[in-house]
Parts: sequence; structure tokens; C-alpha cells
Amino acid sequence: MNQTEHLHKQFPHLNLKPFEHAHTATPWLDNIDSKHQRKLCGSLVEAIERSGLRDGMTISFHHAFREGDRVINRVVSQLAAMGFKNLTLASSSLMTCNDELIEHISNNVISRIFTSGMRGKLAEAISHGLMAEPVQIHSHGGRVKLLQDGELKIDVAFLGVPCSDEFGNANGTGGLARCGSLGYAMVDAQFAHKVVLLTETLVPFPNMPASLGQDQVDYIVQVDSVGDPDKISTGAARVTSNPRELMIARQAAEVIEHSGYFKNGFSMQTGSGAAATACTRFMEEKMERNGVQARFALGGITGSLVDLHEKGLIEKLLDTQCFDSQAAASLVRNPNHIEISTNVYANPGSKAACCDQLDVVILSALEIDVDFNVNVITGSDGVMRGASGGHCDVAAAANLTIVVAPLLRSRIPTVVKRVTTRLTPGESIDVLVTDHGIAVNPARPEIRERLEKAGLKVVTIEALYQRAISLTGVPEPIAFTDKIVGVIRYRDGSVIDVVYQVKEAEA
Repeated sequence: MNQTEHLHKQFPHLNLKPFEHAHTATPWLDNIDSKHQRKLCGSLVEAIERSGLRDGMTISFHHAFREGDRVINRVVSQLAAMGFKNLTLASSSLMTCNDELIEHISNNVISRIFTSGMRGKLAEAISHGLMAEPVQIHSHGGRVKLLQDGELKIDVAFLGVPCSDEFGNANGTGGLARCGSLGYAMVDAQFAHKVVLLTETLVPFPNMPASLGQDQVDYIVQVDSVGDPDKISTGAARVTSNPRELMIARQAAEVIEHSGYFKNGFSMQTGSGAAATACTRFMEEKMERNGVQARFALGGITGSLVDLHEKGLIEKLLDTQCFDSQAAASLVRNPNHIEISTNVYANPGSKAACCDQLDVVILSALEIDVDFNVNVITGSDGVMRGASGGHCDVAAAANLTIVVAPLLRSRIPTVVKRVTTRLTPGESIDVLVTDHGIAVNPARPEIRERLEKAGLKVVTIEALYQRAISLTGVPEPIAFTDKIVGVIRYRDGSVIDVVYQVKEAEA
């Protein structure tokens, strides 16, 4: 009787196997080439086949390249060519560059979608009833909560990265196509059953610092391009020179200065809308004049925030997404510019989220109603053309939430009686800044008092609404069918609203 048999006789419940060879369980270690290159795939087809992806499974992507992304369309087109059907697409967000997904939805390659938002022809097609099942719209923090709770299960994550080594240590700060922070991809790498990296550049091991670690990555395929970083700062992340947007941004900076939260050690986030990001420019003079240094800035990081950081006005930058090349370059050279995942950023189910430490956040809106509810999803025509992003996450968590928006857009009111789609509840919004005045939520009388004392033009939100309709008239209501095309999930997973299919105009 050998040792193992003897062991089994005395302890039959242990179910132990006898030793055979050093590499019985790790055969790849028998050969130096297989040891180092076992994750490398010669093509995307090989990576897909090795991942074990099957019909009906869930695939995921990140959107760090925003309008410059070249991974989502490429992968889904390859999956279509391989005959895959009935897949769930779980991308952190979708952009106008993803319009070609319409074909793959029509052909049932993609049958379900989870995303924080969508734009362009894809959003229009879905708003007009393209999909049989409604799109699930979640916030950035809410996406992590869905993964954490198990409602959303990623079978294979396809993550585009500028550079990686042969074991899968990857980041967004090396290589040619620097996108900066991989805060979205970090979550996918954590929760996905299989992780496939698409990388432009393979560098020698170890590629450090690593945003995605070698212990999270299953397969790696080198491709010619994963994205165009020059297109990150377009669309919602654009830099504005519009005089009206700059005026609103200047007013928002005034609100911050006199809010009671503008003091040494305060923290802030400035969102992705043009006026919101522009507000950062007007904070510099106020911070210098008052001798105020911010403890940290959070969220999507811009070059303007980097400027304040490098001038010593912001101590730390906590970055879940770089909004321009200046921010991506800063992540390399500034040790206090720190990359964080969306779990750490804003997941309400996290053991601690950075947004809970926020003093002030500035956000944008497509619509805001007289109860301060905010819509950033549907346009004035009822078509989905925006993104939840971190809007409801940071609005709920910050001590002071400011929304910036023009009173009118193309002669269409932004301040309305009731928003078309509610994404962020009015109880989370404290101040609205427009080009026709500033409205303060009645739940924050102390803020109104401070702003009035500073001489700012404070009016009621009802007055702003009346001003808007006096200029434009009351808009005709949007015609919808009874079909639900989108489900708006609040950050805790609950349903806060739905989006109905836009009714086609009669000929």
C-alpha cells in the first residue's frame, strides 16, 4: 500500500490525489516558449475560440477612447462573421462611432444591451423600436453594483489597451494610443469570467505600473489599433469657447465661491458637459485669491484640472477616466494623479466610494424640471442621445450638487414642467445655474441665503420655467407608443423611469 492509499484508508473524506510530476497541473511550464507565451493569440478569432464564448453569453467593453474607440465594432463584426447569436452587450457606454452595431442587432447577433448611455444613429434606431427587449441604462457606479449583485454576469470581456506585456500586465499610459486611466476596464477585468486583451503594443515583462494585472487576464491578441486618443475630447467631453457656456461656467464658479463649501481642503468634480468642464478655468483665480487649495478632484480628469494640480491648487487627482491627452500624460508624470476603478469611484455597494467624500460637483442636464429632477438621457424629440455616466452617483453623494444648463437650446426649453426621462431625482440637486439666473432647491435655504448675500441673481425655478415658455411657448408633447425601449436604473439597481418608443410621424 503506497502513501496515498494509506492516507485514503485512514481519511477517506479527504479525496486527495497522489503526486505524479512537477508539471502535471501546469504543463505549460515544461517549455520556455509556452511558459511565457501561453496567453498570446495569433488572431482575434483564436482569442474568441479559446475564450469559450457561446451563443447567449454576455460580452463587455470599456469606453476609455470614447469616440475614438476601435475595439467594440471590430470584435462584434468578427463575432457576427463567426455566426454568434443572441449575445448580451455590456459596454460601459456607447458612442456615435458604434452606429454599425445596428446591423448586428438587426441580425440578432446582439439581443440585449446594458450601457450607461448611447448616441447617434444607434440611439435613434433603438429609440424607434429596433430591439425586442429594452436597453438597460445604468450609472457608472450602478454598473458595478449590477455586477456585484450578480444580475449582470460578464462571460468574456474584450478590453482594448495601448500596451501590455505577454502575461497581461496592461495600462493606458504606455504605447502610442495613450488613453490614460482604465477605470472602467478595471471593473470588467475583476468580474469577467474570461478576459481578452486587445493591445497595440507588446512590451517586455513586467509592464508596470499595471492597471490590469496579469492574474486577471486570460488571452492577449495584438492588433493594429485599439483607438484614436485624439477623439477622446470630442462630444460630451469637448472644450468649449461658446460665450454662453462660458458665462454659465463663470456663474457656477461664483456659486461655489459663496456656497459655504469653498474653503481650504474642499473637494470637487466638474463633470463632462462643456459648461461643467469650463468651470474649472474660473476656479483658478478664486482659489489663488482666497488662498484655497482643494484636497482632491474626482472623476473624469481634464487638462484644466491638471493645470490646477501642477500649480499646487489641487493636492490629488483621483481619475476614473482621462478626458484629454493632457490628463493622460499627467497620469504618467504626476505621482499624485491616481488612477481609480469605477468601483472605487462611485459604486454604492462598495465598502467605500470616493464620491462619498465630495464637497462640490458640477453636472450638466438636457432637461431639469420644476422639482429639480434631471434628464440627461432623452432629447427634446424623445430620442435617447445622452448618458447616465456618474450623474446620479455623485449627485446623491456630494454635499453640494450644481447643475449647469442654458435656459434654452435651439429655442427649446431646458427648464420644463416635467422631465421627459428622470435619471437623477430632484432631492439630489441643490442648485441650477442658467444664463437667466440661479435657482436653489427649497430644501437648501442656507445656500440661497449665502448666494443672495453675495449679490448673485437668485430666482425660483418656477420663474425660470415661466421665462423659458414666455420665449418659446409651451412645447408640444412628444408622441410615444406603449412599447418600452429603455429602462433607467438608479444607482442602487431600482427602476427610476422607463423610455417609450418614439411614435413615427404620420405621413
